[in-house]
Amino acid sequence: MIADLGPALRTYARFLRNNARWLAAGLLLTFSSGVGQTYFIALFAGRIRAEFELGHGEFGLVYMLATLASAATLIWLGRVVDVVTPRAAALATLLALACAALLMAFSRHVVLLLISLYCLRLFGQGMLSHVAMTTIGRWFVAERGRAVSVTATGYQIGEGLLPLLVVSLLVVFDWRMVWVGAAILLILVAIPLASVSLAVPRTPSAVDIATEDARRQWIRAEVLRDPLFWMVIAAVLAPAFIGTSVFFHQVHLAETKGWAPTVIARAFTVMALCTVCVGLLSGRVIDAIGAVRLLPFFLLPLATACLTLSLVDTPSGAYAFMAMLGVSYGMSSSVFGALWPELYGTAHLGAIRSVVFAGMVFSSALGPGLTGSLIDLGVSFEHQLGYLAVYCVLTSAVMWVASKRLLARSTDQIQLTRMA
Repeated sequence: MIADLGPALRTYARFLRNNARWLAAGLLLTFSSGVGQTYFIALFAGRIRAEFELGHGEFGLVYMLATLASAATLIWLGRVVDVVTPRAAALATLLALACAALLMAFSRHVVLLLISLYCLRLFGQGMLSHVAMTTIGRWFVAERGRAVSVTATGYQIGEGLLPLLVVSLLVVFDWRMVWVGAAILLILVAIPLASVSLAVPRTPSAVDIATEDARRQWIRAEVLRDPLFWMVIAAVLAPAFIGTSVFFHQVHLAETKGWAPTVIARAFTVMALCTVCVGLLSGRVIDAIGAVRLLPFFLLPLATACLTLSLVDTPSGAYAFMAMLGVSYGMSSSVFGALWPELYGTAHLGAIRSVVFAGMVFSSALGPGLTGSLIDLGVSFEHQLGYLAVYCVLTSAVMWVASKRLLARSTDQIQLTRMA
């Protein structure tokens, strides 16, 4: 078995070397999206609530409104990826994200806080992720799983490094200055690197083009009428809802459990390592058997994670939760990146993905607001996590049925297209 790893590793190394420019671009965009992700913003939650005199539920409501508005905007704005170059879309989004970080740094009124959160969520979590995954999904076909898994490591690098960095900086600097620093790095580092790495688009091989031509190219209206699409969405939204809720309430969770502030920040590193390892492995599996076959399995580690965090009060519970969350995130990031072009083609991928990303953003908006309100009503976060574990198990059973139907339909569609 060890001997068999040699050719596989050489093949993987050759893939990375031949596509380093485009993979680096995707990784850069997903890493930069961290400035608008919940795990980053939540690190400032205590200071923001204190300065604006907001309770858990009130701040959760502001955050939910901002994220809901960004989700609604993304459905319209996300289609731009189908009509402009990836380079133009990426540079404009990075610049807008930098401006949002500056607005957060200088906001003095709750209305400005709301606007800054809206922009951070729209251009960070929403558009940067959308541009990265849509571009990689369109540029790669036969090796799409590996390409997506490498691109997704940008999320994990951010989750592993940024919380530790922010916690360290907040010891020395005012929280507003940290946001100024984030904006400066986006302008002086991320934008120039993205400009260079995306200057030359990748052209799929002739085999890739032939494979894609044999696949039916759905338009967004057809996708929205597809019952199986909505079945899959029920599973796709779960990681965003649960992960965002935990990240958003991490300060409250640490206080409830009696953990030091650094416990969860360090646990992010565990999650990042697990996500990267499982994500890269999942990418190879997807290239071999397809993303659809993994649908019934990616929520099971998440169910275990929720149950662990619900029942365990020692710091080891945080690390176990983050490890299992990382396994689920690693699988889901690769699956979600490869699934939509596999099911619906790439011709209208930007428009289709905009709906999916909007749904994920909506789910991440609903999580903090709903769970925060329940906390204020006296429903402990630990109890809520127990119910979420049950949801993950039930949804996995639904995905077993959905995956069987999707596989049968994909086979029939490819045969019909080739006959035509």
